[in-house]
Amino acid sequence: MKMEDIARLAGVSKAAVSLAFSGKPGIGDETRARILSVAGKAGYKPRKSVQAQEAATIADAAVEEASPALLFLVIANAGIVTSQYDRQPFFRELIHFLEQGSRAGGFSLLISAIDMARFDEDLRAIADMHSDRGVILLGTNLNKETLSRIAERLHKLIVLDTCFETLPIPFVYTNNVLGGYQAGTWLCRSGHRSIGYAASDVRIPNFDARRRGFDDAMREWSIAVSSEHEFSVDPMAPAAQAVFRDRIEKMQSAGKPLPTAIFCESDFIAIGVIKSLAELGVRVPEDVSVVGFDDIAEAVIVSPELTTVRVDKEKMVRSAVRLATSLDDSPSEGGMNISVATALIERRSSAAPPSV
Repeated sequence: MKMEDIARLAGVSKAAVSLAFSGKPGIGDETRARILSVAGKAGYKPRKSVQAQEAATIADAAVEEASPALLFLVIANAGIVTSQYDRQPFFRELIHFLEQGSRAGGFSLLISAIDMARFDEDLRAIADMHSDRGVILLGTNLNKETLSRIAERLHKLIVLDTCFETLPIPFVYTNNVLGGYQAGTWLCRSGHRSIGYAASDVRIPNFDARRRGFDDAMREWSIAVSSEHEFSVDPMAPAAQAVFRDRIEKMQSAGKPLPTAIFCESDFIAIGVIKSLAELGVRVPEDVSVVGFDDIAEAVIVSPELTTVRVDKEKMVRSAVRLATSLDDSPSEGGMNISVATALIERRSSAAPPSV
C-alpha cells in the first residue's frame, strides 16, 4: 500500500499524510490521529528513516488509542457525493453530528473514503482493516447493487440516508416522501395553484421519493404542474444557473405568467433559484415563493431566509450510532430500518400568492 492509498482511505490529501508522518504542523490533531490510525491498521511502512520509524511507532500507538472506534465510510465521485464531500453542507453537518454522537457513546470516529474509480481495490482494503468494526456508510448516492457488494464485505454495516426495503441491511433514513408531501400541501394551503418544480439533473432515490410525496399532495388538491414550470438544474451549484434563468426570461418575454411558487428538491437548488430570479428582477416571495429541502445552515444565510423541509440530521445520526455500537455478529441478517420524520420550516422566502 502506498501513501496515495492511505490518503484515499483517510479521506485526506497526500500532503496531509506526509505532514502526519513527518510530525510537522499544518493539520489538526484529529486528522493526524485518523491518518496514523489508518496507516497502522493497513500495515503501511514509511521509508526507513528516523522520522519514518518514529511515525510508524506513533501510528501503532494511535491504533490502540482509537479503539473502540466507529468507521464512517463514504463512496466518493459517484452521483452527488464528490471527493470534497466534507465541504458539502449537508454531509458536513452529518459528519459533525457523527463526531458528537460517537464521542458521547465513548467511541472515536474514523472517516474513510472509497474512490468509485478504485471501488473493488479500496473496498478490499477497508474490509481487511475494519472487518470487526461497526461501519456507518453514507448511502445517499448509492444504488442497490453497490450496497449489496459492500454488505458482502462489511458485516457490521449501517447505511445512512437511503433505504432499499428489499435488502436485509439496517437503514437509517429520512422520510423523503413525507417531506415532499408536506411542502406541496403547505403551498396549496397557502393559496398557490400555479406551482413549479425544480428538480436535480442528477437523480438519486431521495429526490425521487420527494417527488412522489409532492405529487401526492398535488393530486389531493387537484393541481397539475405545467410542463413549462418543470425545471432541471445542477444540484451542486448554489448560484444563479443559466438554464433556469433563460427559461424564466423566455416566459417573461413571451408574456406568460410565472408560477407563483417553486418547490426545489434541495436547499442548494432553492438558493440557486432565488439568485436566478433576483437577477431577472423577480422578487421572492412577493412574485414567486421558493421552498427548499434539507434545512442546511445556509438556509438562514441566504436572503430572504429559506422556507424548507427540515431533515433531522442529528436524530438520524444518533439512531445510526446507537445501532452501530450495539451490533451482533451478523446484523445484516434481517436488518432494522429506521425512518426519521421531516418538518416544514416556514421562513421569509414564501408567502401567499399575489392574488390572495
